Amino acid sequence: MKLAVIGTGYVGLTSGVCFAEMGNEVLCIDNNQDKLNKLLSGQITIYEPGLEVLYLRNFKQKRLKFSNNLKEALDFAEVIFFCLPTPQDEDGSADLQHVIKVTEDIGNLLKDNSNYKLIINKSTVPVGTVEMIKSILIEKGVKNFDVASNPEFLREGFAVDDFMKPDRIVIGAESEKAFKILRELYEPFVRQGNPIIEMDIKSAEVTKYAANSYLAMRITFMNELANFCEKVGANIDLIRKGMGSDSRIGKRFLFPGIGYGGSCFPKDVNALIKTSTDKGAKLTILELVDKINKEQRTRFVEKILNHFNRNIQNKHFAVWGLSFKPNTDDMREAPSITIIQKLIEAGATISAFDPVAMDNARFYLNDTISYADNQYAALLNADALLIFTEWNEFRNPDFDKIKELLKEPIIFDGRNVYDLDDMKEKGFTYYSIGRQAILRGDN
Repeated sequence: MKLAVIGTGYVGLTSGVCFAEMGNEVLCIDNNQDKLNKLLSGQITIYEPGLEVLYLRNFKQKRLKFSNNLKEALDFAEVIFFCLPTPQDEDGSADLQHVIKVTEDIGNLLKDNSNYKLIINKSTVPVGTVEMIKSILIEKGVKNFDVASNPEFLREGFAVDDFMKPDRIVIGAESEKAFKILRELYEPFVRQGNPIIEMDIKSAEVTKYAANSYLAMRITFMNELANFCEKVGANIDLIRKGMGSDSRIGKRFLFPGIGYGGSCFPKDVNALIKTSTDKGAKLTILELVDKINKEQRTRFVEKILNHFNRNIQNKHFAVWGLSFKPNTDDMREAPSITIIQKLIEAGATISAFDPVAMDNARFYLNDTISYADNQYAALLNADALLIFTEWNEFRNPDFDKIKELLKEPIIFDGRNVYDLDDMKEKGFTYYSIGRQAILRGDN
């Protein structure tokens, strides 16, 4: 099949590469010339495990091409995917300016074209957006087309696996022709029997928001429960295992921490809140999810302040991990940003290390912190180590070296990376989430 993918961010580039890997011819379109120049010279523009190998293979075999020419894409492909950014607007709604602009441009280019086109929205958009796209195209005089909704369910850090071996494919469409094309396109990805779920367009649009908001709610519940556990002396890790063994609940998205972040959960929760309020069917539970998630970051700062008797003026902290989760360089809505800013406001200085996200972190934090060459360099003369992202390389470090480099052996762990008994045996003061603090010298 000949496909065009509009937008080469996380979703667009992953989708284009993986579609090409299945033998399709894919033309990716983007208006960012710097990004295109890199992609055209064989340089991948995002960090995503496993993606670079597939990108280089399909780029060299010319199944994967890149351009800034929208007309070229429309002439080339019958099937056009929208993988456009829909950032959060000031009122919490999804900003659809990129979707509207591309739709208008396509309408102008296709108004005299009689060849059938299937336009598929993969961007996360409020219910009714596909209907809006269709209306714009009709107003522009486009006649022979369908618009479908095909939401993505990709986890950053696992996006290639999620695309190549999806749990399910969700398709919202109005015509049998559109369903048939999408069935044929996705059949190679579901050979093990995972379902292609067909539904109406509005239901498909809501499905993406509902899934992400529910997962955000699970994480938030565990964070609140963790705070309760600290008060009563329980261990959230043991409770998580007890809960997760229940087949009705499952093991995933039950890990407490310093709050969710990234490009999806915060934006999608707020967009669904805004849409539900506008439609007079308020989702109060999601308003609380958003509030509690923001408070979780503040609670972590409070632990640090309380340990240092509410005074961290001139304290220096080492930070391990900046990205919102491991295996990605994405800093969007990362809890580390909020926590670091609050610590700096209180008079602290920071030296940080992240395996892949430091370049992106500079966009958000500028030169307000220093960036270390490796995880141990960040520790030199720090008053404590703060862990924000559970990268694998932080799981089994040289603890003797950590104690040697820190002024005092103090760790504030926002991801529960280490075992409590182990930290006690090694002589650390250790604060984590939903577990009792280990104070050095305790018996």
